[in-house]
Amino acid sequence: MTLPKLSPSDLEAHLAQLDGWTVKDGKLHKEFKFASFVEAFGFMSSLALVSESMGHHPEWFNVYNRLTIDLTTHDSGGITDNDVYWAQKANQLST
Repeated sequence: MTLPKLSPSDLEAHLAQLDGWTVKDGKLHKEFKFASFVEAFGFMSSLALVSESMGHHPEWFNVYNRLTIDLTTHDSGGITDNDVYWAQKANQLST
């Protein structure tokens, strides 16, 4: 089942609750910075478990202690509730 894309007003409401997340190129976007590569990789490993449990996987890019994440639901052609939920989990795990 394909999830519906969020409306612009729903997306704005969610963004107000997602610390540090923006929309870039039609995707939820955030850049995380950690004290070390090990911390960044550990964070990615934790999020990999979230991704597998949801069947929803991010576009991400890691260099040393930095991690850039972009989220979109490709089947829906944009940002859905799954992306927002995943972003919330990422924020919870980063603290």
